Amino acid sequence: MAFKIASSPHVSTTLHTNKVMQRVALCLIPGILAQVYFFGMGTLVQILIAVLTCLSAEAAIMKLRNKSIKNALSDNSALVTGILIAIAIPPLTPWWMTVIGCGFAMVIVKHLYGGLGNNIFNPAMAAYVLLLVSFPVQMTNWVAPAELAANQVGIVAAFAHIFEFTSAGLDHFRIAVDGHTMATPLDTFKTDLSMGMTSSESLQRNVFDGMTGVGWFWINLAYLAGGLIMLKLNVIRWHISTGILLAIFVCSGFGFLLNPDTHASPMLHLFSGGTMLCAFFIATDPVTAATSTRGRLLFGAIIGVLVFVIRTYGGYPDAVAFAVLLANMCAPFIDYYIRPRSYGHRAGN
Repeated sequence: MAFKIASSPHVSTTLHTNKVMQRVALCLIPGILAQVYFFGMGTLVQILIAVLTCLSAEAAIMKLRNKSIKNALSDNSALVTGILIAIAIPPLTPWWMTVIGCGFAMVIVKHLYGGLGNNIFNPAMAAYVLLLVSFPVQMTNWVAPAELAANQVGIVAAFAHIFEFTSAGLDHFRIAVDGHTMATPLDTFKTDLSMGMTSSESLQRNVFDGMTGVGWFWINLAYLAGGLIMLKLNVIRWHISTGILLAIFVCSGFGFLLNPDTHASPMLHLFSGGTMLCAFFIATDPVTAATSTRGRLLFGAIIGVLVFVIRTYGGYPDAVAFAVLLANMCAPFIDYYIRPRSYGHRAGN
């Protein structure tokens, strides 16, 4: 009888990889719908572009490697990568940037290391960092949320701006009803603090709803709901998500207690930016995360601490992508030094 040895992901469930990825994609739907509601139809257009690009790149690479294209596409990993990239970037990002990011994720980050199970970095987050470093202006051009926007982003307008069929500037959708140009809550908060404002003064801006960002609270809540469904279905385990959220809560709570004028509250950290998306859908990638129980808790805690540190003291308002990639680098060391006890081990031996 043959004993099959395979690389990660090792999912302790009767589901195959394609079913696991399929359920991940389905559990992303609540968050996607929330993003579409608050930021317009551009998110759906980005998903279409990103998924098609990832599937095409996957097929092309498998063809070059003389491997089964059907098997590669049917595992749905390229589908999930495309969706994650699409919902992480601003909704009206030019189409060619989305293609570049997805191509980089699939060809360089995933297949250059041997394909699914061999990549050491999360492909979606590596693509995000590439785009952010290369095109910082475009990657920070989020539209105003629906409750504050002077102009809504319909499907026609989304296609026109994404495929650059119009010469109209993006500020048309970044202007709020009061005439001010909008920025994301975390970006606004960091900018205000750098200008000498206190946190309470910053939270009076219309982009905030008192404690968190307008729209962003509900988007994070929707991804939290999707994540809890995945936990219920045993698609993911609770350790990494708990480590991330607990570390963010403790670090931000401690900073807020020490100096509430210069630190964001735990609520702002937990329910703004990509916190919940990271905790349940990105960091829990079984290929690039730690594998043991204690290792996963430490892996999540590292991400949570890094998110807080970079958001508070770094140059970027949201730190999810950088934190995940840095933790990916630590995963092999975590697995080496934190190993589960051997079966039959006795204390004191």
